[in-house]
Amino acid sequence: MIVFFALMACEDSAGVAPDGMVYIKGGEFVMGIEHPMMPEAAPLHRVKVDDFYIDATEVTNAAFAQFVEETGYVTVAERPLDPVEFPGVDESLLVPGSVVFHSPSYPLTDGPLAKGWSFVPGASWKHPAGPGTTIAGRENHPVVHVAWEDAMAYAAWAGKRLPTEAEWEFAARGGLSQAEFVWGGEMNPEGNYMANTFQGDFPFNNSARDRYIYTAPVGSFPANAFGLYDMSGNVWEWVSDWYSPRYYATLVKNSIVENPRGPSKPVAGKQMKVQKGGSFMCTDDFCARFRPGARGRGDVDTGSSHVGFRLVKDRVQP
Repeated sequence: MIVFFALMACEDSAGVAPDGMVYIKGGEFVMGIEHPMMPEAAPLHRVKVDDFYIDATEVTNAAFAQFVEETGYVTVAERPLDPVEFPGVDESLLVPGSVVFHSPSYPLTDGPLAKGWSFVPGASWKHPAGPGTTIAGRENHPVVHVAWEDAMAYAAWAGKRLPTEAEWEFAARGGLSQAEFVWGGEMNPEGNYMANTFQGDFPFNNSARDRYIYTAPVGSFPANAFGLYDMSGNVWEWVSDWYSPRYYATLVKNSIVENPRGPSKPVAGKQMKVQKGGSFMCTDDFCARFRPGARGRGDVDTGSSHVGFRLVKDRVQP
């Protein structure tokens, strides 16, 4: 049964939340999900987080463009690849670029590109599908092709930080206890699409019944009960925790974990950070991880056309 926590997002007693952010009153919740496709998101465990502020939306192209204009920052996708890291590879191939998803109109055979992915030279946050494409008219879409390092650089400029996995999930749930989705227990309540996900037989024939094939402008779907948009679907969001598929199992059973921050270092040498929320590519037939308790992960030095971020800020106690 789905119930609301008594602790809800509200105006901060110390003052109004920073512009574009929502005040989240901390509390306890049950973190994770038990789902056959997501063993890394189990077992369920109780967590307590402190008060914080969180961006109401994902960081947009317009906001990221302002950051680049003011700082001259060059993203990972815009930098040439280091030959030392790719021994034996023709240096002419080590060009700036990023990974792009294209939804084909026909089934694909097995292989590295079977799911519609390809490395596109010249693809970056300002050329989301590669050379010849721009963000003109997409200023209010979430910025993509940002590696974890890029998100951290933006956060330092903005005077904020990436959320912990626990903070992100607490905020995404919007006060609903163990609900399957950030809006409740039904995928499409009363036939309404609540998030930008994939409809059809992944990866081809996206019917776009939710109106979008790729990213949607932030805030195109209803906010959760805390007033946060796109906590499900649209783009995956980086958080600060190192990823370990067994991390939840290492926590002390039946105890409340306060402000967890994940493993203290990369696991087995894999430089991977947690991602949350799913993306426009998620569907129960392929990736069911648009649920709040689900977990994704990504290499810290890799961005793609379905990964972005939002930020948080600590609340200074009055």
